[in-house]
Amino acid sequence: MEPKPRITIDEFSKVEVRVGTVKSAERVPETDKLLRLTVDFGEGEDGAPFSRQIISGIAAYVQEPALLVSRQFAFVTNLEPRVIKGLESDGMLFAVGQDDSFAFLTPDQPVPPGTAAH
Repeated sequence: MEPKPRITIDEFSKVEVRVGTVKSAERVPETDKLLRLTVDFGEGEDGAPFSRQIISGIAAYVQEPALLVSRQFAFVTNLEPRVIKGLESDGMLFAVGQDDSFAFLTPDQPVPPGTAAH
């Protein structure tokens, strides 16, 4: 595998990574790869709960989507929203590997939803 071009620390610092807690997870109908997640990212600026819909191509690695509920994962939260199969996705789940080596990036202890990476 050829390495990707390097980026500067200034470019990297633009990426916002936050921990979110999955509140719901379901397969996207008529697709084999997609799950629709509702993710809690803590409180918004107005103090109200802040959640987002994330569409992720991880269905092949998740036997039962409901098992993701209440789990915490790392997400990129400052990407432009995208429409995937007619559903808006407002972020990206971090995961690594493929096939048998697939794994989620998750904190090793519970943290408040919305906690930012440093």
